[in-house]
Amino acid sequence: MAATTPAPAPSPARPARHGAFHRLAVSAVDRLTDDSVALTLSVPEELRDAYRHAPGQHLTLRRTAPGGAEVRRTYSICSPAPDPAGPGPASLRVGVRLVEGGEFSTFAHKEAAAGDVLEVMVPAGRFVLDPAAAPAGAHYAAVVGGSGITPVLSIAATLLAARPDARFCLVRSDRTAASTMFLEEVADLKDRYPDRFQLVTVLSREEQEAGLPSGRLDQERLTGLLPALLPVADVTGWYLCGPYGLVVEAERALGSLGVVRTRIHEEVFHVEDTAAPAAPASAAAPAHGRVTARLDGRAGTWPVQAGESLLDTVLRNRADAPYACKGGVCGTCRAFVVSGEVRMDRNFALEAEETEAGFVLACQSHALTEEVEIDFDR
Repeated sequence: MAATTPAPAPSPARPARHGAFHRLAVSAVDRLTDDSVALTLSVPEELRDAYRHAPGQHLTLRRTAPGGAEVRRTYSICSPAPDPAGPGPASLRVGVRLVEGGEFSTFAHKEAAAGDVLEVMVPAGRFVLDPAAAPAGAHYAAVVGGSGITPVLSIAATLLAARPDARFCLVRSDRTAASTMFLEEVADLKDRYPDRFQLVTVLSREEQEAGLPSGRLDQERLTGLLPALLPVADVTGWYLCGPYGLVVEAERALGSLGVVRTRIHEEVFHVEDTAAPAAPASAAAPAHGRVTARLDGRAGTWPVQAGESLLDTVLRNRADAPYACKGGVCGTCRAFVVSGEVRMDRNFALEAEETEAGFVLACQSHALTEEVEIDFDR
């Protein structure tokens, strides 16, 4: 999430090994726009339970770059979630937007082809919606920007198929029509559920022949727009996803409209280096410290080297420790502080109630006491 987020959405149970990777074959590479593709991954029958996912979760993909360095990137699943009472998914689809200088996204756009094999971590993430837990006549809404459509596409498609009484409003912002990901998939939802799926598209750099005028979706604009689209106070849950700036502006708009924080769920896809300051170093790290970590039922204790994060300490001794971005955005390295004190520098992934309960991002956390114990299995 983001640093100022509310109560977490319902979370599926963790698999037995939440950081496990398996080799999955690419079955299709579909070009969505000039700078985005969708990768479809085949899941063999024996792994389908391991890749059962909730709508809104993501996958961490891993490959070895030509120079030998390991590259990990996290991408949201855009395909609908499987029926909880049925078999796990036979395939998974993720959307990949090209990032300038991005090693994995460049590979996905220029080299990836059907038949390639990728190492894929089992699904993770708490930006989810559980259709079974939705109240009768539930009405959900989302504000997304750019590739933020990816998890919300899975959320909306799964909800509308599973709950004939539910409604979903999608407000999406893109630069131009040509840069809009999953146009056909969203249009298909509108065709299948014309009375229950509401779509509003805003282009920031291009005028539309019909609909809203172009321009960025900021707090002021959203504060005026949202009440004109739907009864804001009656919406069961709001899902905000995209660049940090859009998510913050949407959250502020909803707050000004009286939406309680527990109804707002956030996922940040991209954070500028200057978007939010790092937490101040309120206390010095101990000269000699040790970290005890529990992961997949096994615990170990290791010395902390100067300046390293809790995740780095664990990785030196447990290569299977879960992580992806190491930037405080994806939440893959979430852990519970059992004892001791830590300082978390940046947080765009955990919601307020999670940090208050004692959870941290291991990649951003540093020991402030000589002994710290964390648990990745909570």
